[in-house]
Amino acid sequence: MRRRGAKDRGGPTAQHSASYTEDSVEQEAARSTSIKGLGQRSLDALRVGVLVLDEEDRPVLANPAARELGLLRAGTVAGGTPVAHTVVRTLAGQARRTGTRREVELDLPRGNGRDPLGVHIRAVALGDGHVTVEAADVTEAHRVARVRRDFVANVSHELKTPVGALQLLAEALLDALETDGDGPPDPEAARRFAERIQHESTRMGRLVTELLELSRLQGGEPLPEPAPVPVDRIVAEVIDRTRTPASAKGIEVTFSGTRGLTVYGSESQLMTAVANLAENAVVYSPDAGVGSPDGVGEEPPLKVTIDAGVKGEFVEISVTDRGIGIEPKDLDRIFERFYRADKARSRATGGTGLGLAIVKHIATNHGGQVDVVSTFGEGSTFILRLPARPPDDALPLPPSVVIAAGYSAAELQ
Repeated sequence: MRRRGAKDRGGPTAQHSASYTEDSVEQEAARSTSIKGLGQRSLDALRVGVLVLDEEDRPVLANPAARELGLLRAGTVAGGTPVAHTVVRTLAGQARRTGTRREVELDLPRGNGRDPLGVHIRAVALGDGHVTVEAADVTEAHRVARVRRDFVANVSHELKTPVGALQLLAEALLDALETDGDGPPDPEAARRFAERIQHESTRMGRLVTELLELSRLQGGEPLPEPAPVPVDRIVAEVIDRTRTPASAKGIEVTFSGTRGLTVYGSESQLMTAVANLAENAVVYSPDAGVGSPDGVGEEPPLKVTIDAGVKGEFVEISVTDRGIGIEPKDLDRIFERFYRADKARSRATGGTGLGLAIVKHIATNHGGQVDVVSTFGEGSTFILRLPARPPDDALPLPPSVVIAAGYSAAELQ
């Protein structure tokens, strides 16, 4: 009679096999759960907004970026379930009916005076009534496009004046140099016209240079690697640059404040910002012997003062003059491109209306800001605030938020 082996009797080998099978199932289940959690966290970490709608356009899945991009709106009932944005529901309906991918790019308005939020939205039907919606933030691309359009329009408008003036002056110069039967050439008139041509051509060259500088600053060109920049070196260079025009008006440019300060960024750009402020201060200060700006009282000190100090986490570089000052109605607009509070004086000095706009964008690109305090008829102080610390390293990603289907309204908000 054949003896049954351990395997036939359901001995240790069979028991081990059953135990191994159970362990494999548990391990596979654990692995599946781990992968599901990993996928959820990966979805939450995306900068692209992802939203899934059911057959009735109700949101069943959304990552944090979808909420930040405004794909969801609060429901009509207080505390109710959020609903998808109208544009999102429209695209989802089209994708569901046609079975084809639908895309649109638009600007969504935002409050608090901020630029509109540019989004590129794509909807794809999943075949069972569900639609997945993907949204990417294209605000920066839209901003750059607007800047380019404005740049072309501004160049066309601003160059008309000096180009037209050069043409007329050249014709007048030719007439002054020509000899006809009525009399000899007029060298004095020719000299005046030549000087005006030189003035207008210089102004046009400066305008082109500043337009290119501003378009580069606004166009999103990345800054070079931030480097420590001594404030003392900036101030010394600016005083040297402004010495000639200041001396011509009998003005002294001086420095007061804390020495040995350091800011971080592009030295050439920071030099340009402070120089623009100092040059403006000289231009809008009265000449020596003119008296006070309003023509009443004693002559004010003929000085432009550059000051530096630390306030909180910022280094403040201020430029103070005793010039004509700025009227209250102009204070909110002087940092706009081509805005001139005194158009006649700007034309006389060759001002382009771009200097303060350049300062503003340099300050913003360096994580700072520029402000002004002014009293009409008494002078102005422009304050450039720049971070006193080097820029932080890349910030860590926020903790993952796991979103499950069928979540509550509180989890969506």
